[in-house]
Amino acid sequence: MNPFLVIERQDAVVTATLNRPEDRNAISNAEQIAEIVDFCADMTRDRSVRAIVLAANGSAFCAGGNVKLMRDKAGMFEGSPHAIRDAYRAGIQAIPRALYDLEVPVVAAINGPAIGAGLDLACMCDVRIAGRSARFAESFVKLGIVPGDGGAWLLPRIIGMANASLMTLTGDLIDADQALAWGLVSQIVDDDDLLAASRAVAGRIAANPGPATRLAKRLLREGQDMKLGPLLELSAAFQALAHHSEDHAEAVSAFLEKRPPVLNNR
Repeated sequence: MNPFLVIERQDAVVTATLNRPEDRNAISNAEQIAEIVDFCADMTRDRSVRAIVLAANGSAFCAGGNVKLMRDKAGMFEGSPHAIRDAYRAGIQAIPRALYDLEVPVVAAINGPAIGAGLDLACMCDVRIAGRSARFAESFVKLGIVPGDGGAWLLPRIIGMANASLMTLTGDLIDADQALAWGLVSQIVDDDDLLAASRAVAGRIAANPGPATRLAKRLLREGQDMKLGPLLELSAAFQALAHHSEDHAEAVSAFLEKRPPVLNNR
């Protein structure tokens, strides 16, 4: 079977494309989860990668979990309550952990419905760009279940508790314009321009020194749960590392000499 993630690279930007359009890119088995987890680890190890675009083939970004498997009590939905709990912890929940630990900034290119776990997957990214066809729903309650992959932690931090509660408790769909108004996405573009626009944002990130963007992303992530004092301590430590990077020295020289920097990811 073809890989779930199709990987392309242009300079320092990697595009990873969900590639199960016939299933609306639903995440339905351990192999797909493992591909995403392994990809995140590979990207963190590769210091030459400075930005990632997460895109999708077909008419949907990601339809979430496989509802037919839920009906059939198969796959990760098989067995006793304890077995299902363990399946979530060892399975789908590996994705938010992997994306949280991924050091490289990720831009989500959302080309259609992002539903349930698909919305949560988009929320795991650092920047979200929506095509005009994009639709969003935290739809778990519609199926009589709850967000099982971190949505209850992710969504309120992006759109606020009131709007996150509305989406989570109604399961209702919102369009791209509402998503923009609530801050769920940063930009709406025509569907035909979505990949180019997302790659352009990734390119703007990748134009900066990789050591600095990786450390800055980590500060943003850790800062969500830290008081100011500990965050300042972490910032000082990260800043000391950044000041001793080769790319910092090159960026300072380029700024003073009014030229583009030549970055070596060190």
